[in-house]
Amino acid sequence: MKMKLTGNIILFTALLLSSCTKLDEHVYDKVDASQFLTRREDVITDFLRPFEHAYWSIQGNDIYAVGENSTDEIGTFNRQGDWQDGNYYQRMHYHTWTTQDNFTSGAWTAFYQGIVLSTNSLEDMESITDPAKLNVTVTEMADFKAELRTLRAWFYLRAFDFYRNIEIVTDVKHATQGNKQSTPQETFDYIESELKAALPDLPKRADLGDQGIGRWTQAAAASLLVRLYLNAKVYIGTDKFTECAQLCQDIIDGKYGSYALDTRWDAPFDYTNSKTTSEVIYGFPCSLNRTHWQYDGGMFFWAMTYDAAPLYCGFTDFGQANPKYALQPGRDVDSVEYPFQLGKPFVKFQHYPDDYRLTLYKNLGNSKREGMFLFGYLPYQHNVNGSMKQDTVRGNKGDYPLFIRDQVGWFLDAKPGTRIADKESDMNHADHNSGIFFLKYPLYPTADPNRITSAYGEIRLSEIYYTLAECKYRAGDKVSAAGLLNAVRQRNYPAGSSSLYKSDGSQLTDQELLDEWGREFLGENRRRTDLVRWGLFSTGTWWDKKPDADNHTEIFPIGRDIMGANPQFIQNKGY
Repeated sequence: MKMKLTGNIILFTALLLSSCTKLDEHVYDKVDASQFLTRREDVITDFLRPFEHAYWSIQGNDIYAVGENSTDEIGTFNRQGDWQDGNYYQRMHYHTWTTQDNFTSGAWTAFYQGIVLSTNSLEDMESITDPAKLNVTVTEMADFKAELRTLRAWFYLRAFDFYRNIEIVTDVKHATQGNKQSTPQETFDYIESELKAALPDLPKRADLGDQGIGRWTQAAAASLLVRLYLNAKVYIGTDKFTECAQLCQDIIDGKYGSYALDTRWDAPFDYTNSKTTSEVIYGFPCSLNRTHWQYDGGMFFWAMTYDAAPLYCGFTDFGQANPKYALQPGRDVDSVEYPFQLGKPFVKFQHYPDDYRLTLYKNLGNSKREGMFLFGYLPYQHNVNGSMKQDTVRGNKGDYPLFIRDQVGWFLDAKPGTRIADKESDMNHADHNSGIFFLKYPLYPTADPNRITSAYGEIRLSEIYYTLAECKYRAGDKVSAAGLLNAVRQRNYPAGSSSLYKSDGSQLTDQELLDEWGREFLGENRRRTDLVRWGLFSTGTWWDKKPDADNHTEIFPIGRDIMGANPQFIQNKGY
C-alpha cells in the first residue's frame, strides 16, 4: 500500500502555517462530515489536518523551553538583560513556576488542540460508511483511522508525562461539557489500549517508501508503547521493564518493519534522514519554504549567538539567530570543574575526547558538516573595499570578539585564560560569551540546496537500543547493556577507540548510563523524563540548582486559565 501523501502534507502545511497556534477546537463539531467529505481529496485533507499542529507542538507554547530549562542540560540565561523576561526562565530552572506562567496553560492547550483535532478527524473517518464512493479503499480507511488514533495517543502520552492527571476526550462532535480528570492508571490503560488497537492496521515503513516520512507506522506505535512502559513505574507505580524490553527487541528484530542504525553520528539529523535507509522511525517532514519547527526560534535556531548563523555558518535566509538556549556550564569562572555529578553536559562529552561531535561545528560544503558545538572564537571573512578580511563574531553588548566557553559569568572582553575578578555565576549573571551552543541539526549556508530540509526525528532507532540497554542494566545484565550502547556509540569515535565501553559492562553505573542518555539525546527534549525516572529531577543538584523541597515538581501545575475553564478539574498536589 503505497499512498503518495507527501504532496498533500506539504500543501496542507502551507494552509495551516499561519493559524496552527490559533486552532479553534469547535469549528468542525457543528458540521456534518457528509457535507464536506465528498471526494478523496477531502478525506486526505481531513486526515492530515492534525499533523501540522503536531509538528508545531514539539516547541510551541514553550513546551520545549520548559522541558529543557527545568533540567541539568540547557539554560536560558539572563545575558546582561537579554532573556531576563521577568525571571520566567529562571523559574523554569529553579522549579519555582506558578500556575500563572504561560507554559502551564500553553502546554495543555497545545496538547489538547492536537487531541481534539485528531479526534475530530477520526470521528469524520468513522462516519464514512462507504469509502469506495470517495475513491478510498477499505485498507486505506483503516490505516487513516489507526494513524489518527496513534497520533492522538502521542499527544496523550506527552500530556500524561507533563501533567499526569489529565482528561480523556474521545468525542468532540456531541459532547457539551468537559470531563473529570482520569486517574493515572486509567490514562495509562487508555493509551496502552489505543496503541495496541491501532497497531495491526498501521503500515510498515516499506509499504510507504521514501514518501512515508510523517506517517505513523507499526514501529512508531510500538515505540510509543516502549516510552509508556519504560516510565510505567513513575506513571502508575508498577514497573514494566520486562514488557518494555520485549517490545524493544521486537522492533530491533524487525517485527514491525525493517530499520537499521545510521553509521554516521550526524546522519539521523541530516537532510537524508527522511529516506527509508535512515534510523528515524517517526519524523516530521521539514522544508525551508513551508514548516521547519525545529529550526524555529522555539528550538534550535535560537541555540546560537546572534551572528553565528549569517556570518559563521553563512545562512542568511532567516537573518540573525538568538542565544536563547545554551548548555549549562561545567566549570566555574576560574575554569574549575564543578564537583556535582549531574549536569555539565559539555564536560560529559569531553570524558571521551575522541568524540567526533566535540569538533567545532563547521560547514564543509556540498551539504556536509563536522562537529556539533559552537565554542571559542567564530571566525568569518567579509569583503572590505574589494578585499576579503578575516573577522570574528561579536555580540550585541560591546564591540569585542566573543569567546564562547563552558562557563557562565561576565567575561566581556577578557581574553581566554584570563582570570576575572567577578566570580558570580548563576542564571541572572551571564554575558554573551557564556555557555556552549549546539547545532544538532545542520545549518548549511544559503547557497546549499539542502539547507533546512532535515526531518525532525521524533523517534529514532537509537532510542530503542538505549531503552533496551537500560532494561538490561536494571535486570543486572551489564554485558548486554554495554553491547547495545556500543552498537550506537561506535559511530561517534574512530575505529578501535578506547572510548567504547568494555565488553563486560564494568564501566556502567547509574550515573554513566544517565550521562550516556544525555550525550546521545542532547537537546531532544527527553532529559526531564529521564531525570524523573531515575529519581533525580527533584532531588538532584546541578549548576545553580539545589534539590527541591519535595517531589511535587516532577509534574507541572495545570495553568490558571485551564483550571478556570473546567470547574471539575482538581489541581495537581503542591500547587
